[in-house]
Amino acid sequence: MASGTALIYDEEMTTHKLLWSDPVCDIEVPERLSTSYEQLKCYHLVERCVHVPAREGSEEEILLVHSSEHLEAAKSSQTMNEEELKRLSGNYDAFFFHPNTYRCARLAVGATLQLVDAVMSGKVCNGMALVRPPGHHSQRNTANGFCLFNNVAIAAEYAKLKYGLQRILIVDWDVHHGQGTQYIFEEDPSVLYFSWHRYEHQEFWPSLKESDYDAVGLGKGKGFNINLPWNKVGMGNSDYLAAFFHVLLPVAFEFDPELVLVSSGYDSGIGDPEGQMNATPEVFAHLTHFLMQLANGKLCVILEGGYHLKSLSESVCMTVKTLLGDPVPQITGEMAPCLSAIESIQNVRAAHKPYWKWLMYEVPPIKTAATTAWKGSAHLLPVPVHLVKEMDETEIKVLVSGFYADLVKEDKTLLSLGSMLAILDKILQKEVCNGIAESPAAAVSVAVALRHSVRFGFQRVLCVFVGDMQIIPNTEDGKILMIHICEKEQSGKASSKHYISLNWKEDAEGNDFFSAVLGFILPVAYSYQPNLTVIAVGPNRSLGIRGISLLFALLQGLSESRIFAVIEDTEINLMQSVAKALVGASMPHFGVYIPPTQEKVNRTKILRDQFQRNGQEQWSGSNENVLTGLGIVIRA
Repeated sequence: MASGTALIYDEEMTTHKLLWSDPVCDIEVPERLSTSYEQLKCYHLVERCVHVPAREGSEEEILLVHSSEHLEAAKSSQTMNEEELKRLSGNYDAFFFHPNTYRCARLAVGATLQLVDAVMSGKVCNGMALVRPPGHHSQRNTANGFCLFNNVAIAAEYAKLKYGLQRILIVDWDVHHGQGTQYIFEEDPSVLYFSWHRYEHQEFWPSLKESDYDAVGLGKGKGFNINLPWNKVGMGNSDYLAAFFHVLLPVAFEFDPELVLVSSGYDSGIGDPEGQMNATPEVFAHLTHFLMQLANGKLCVILEGGYHLKSLSESVCMTVKTLLGDPVPQITGEMAPCLSAIESIQNVRAAHKPYWKWLMYEVPPIKTAATTAWKGSAHLLPVPVHLVKEMDETEIKVLVSGFYADLVKEDKTLLSLGSMLAILDKILQKEVCNGIAESPAAAVSVAVALRHSVRFGFQRVLCVFVGDMQIIPNTEDGKILMIHICEKEQSGKASSKHYISLNWKEDAEGNDFFSAVLGFILPVAYSYQPNLTVIAVGPNRSLGIRGISLLFALLQGLSESRIFAVIEDTEINLMQSVAKALVGASMPHFGVYIPPTQEKVNRTKILRDQFQRNGQEQWSGSNENVLTGLGIVIRA
């Protein structure tokens, strides 16, 4: 299996620069590239990556997307003087030529294709190309918006031609609409293009009607062009996560891409003068982590915009750290999407409902909670699975006899706690990032683990338990949020604001559990913002290995990737799948998506309605001003 992260950078791409005064173009500076690379060096990330040299893209490769007329016009700029370059630049919307622009643009194309080759050949699992000029605005026959050649579009055509790929996902999280990429692929069902962008009801550049949510593609490409317009500034982490939970990820998993390309513009980050958005660098780690679960981890990130050097360079570093497999940093603060974001998400889902099974059903809301931020120390690097010395019988009895005596009734169960507590303590003390423990009594082990974590000082512990629970821990103090996934509701225990019983039996032939994870579990978990995540598998589990693997893969974005797994089922394939997820290995192919039954949809809707009714008292420590019951409520 491929491993490693490629990084491609060539200092020559900093020679492309503006030679005259132009207030539109003066933000596209060489320092965008050099500052990002220097910050990667400061964090010692460059030395951890696999160095792949850039090369020039060939004319034949550029012509996969662009016209010969456009290529010749670009080539002609190499011998022009400043006045001629200025005159040529005036033929385009927001673009400038330098005598070395053509060479830099060819390097940007070639660097992108080198990254595709490194990933597709198995030399690396994923990677990032730091390139200039960017590409997503450039069209078949014209330069546009700082972009000469469309690097990502060329990469998609190249991958289809060289590797025979039939499904490529392009995710454009730049704050501007990549209209060039849209035009190139709008009739092509082999490329799914997703773009969120500042739009403001067509007032923001490029101010095109076809940038709105109802531009879904043409002909055979209908449904394969997804535009999510932001109609106000100030969008933040919660809005970006909501877009992934309720639009991109459901469709992307259904599309099942063989390669993911990211038009990675960081002008959508906080502080950028173009975007005027509030998303912090940490959110790009989460977005990257989610995309790593697709295409067996084959992910190529290619730089587009980003004009606030500090925000840009920090966001680039967050992306590369995540590609390398480092723990995903915690996101804190308000987690409700704003009303404008909800409206845009609703509109996109309605426009694409005819084309995607995942969008046929109502989506439960993202509930809100304002929390006291817990700040851990520096993020720990993931470590390989290794054995931890168990406590001996005397140590266990001393520890358990008092504080946990009411939970542990049998000596056999008592002795099984030795390895569990030894591993948990190493996680709590940050000696390791995560761990996995076998237990003959998962419910008892989890009850002890949760009480032990709270006693240690953790204020918000998320527990997802799959299977029958004989002991349900006390959740009333708000320090534990329990999501119990079982086939039938536990007798005498109804769902409450800290105990959620999600009655679900995974379809044996497909993956209907995706809808519950993306539509309910993940948004609620992100709202809770836990310090520790416990995922447990008990007897009579209602999910298969794929569903359990999905939980581990997507919940690693929480708690700085601090996850404790407790497994009662000793099936070797399950243990291997969980262990691979914990050490950051690429997730297996999840198979064909099957929509949930109407009964399951109704069941989840009941939970959603219950959470809305309890909105004014949701989770202790909440700020009443933000508990407005906001969420994504979309009718089938």
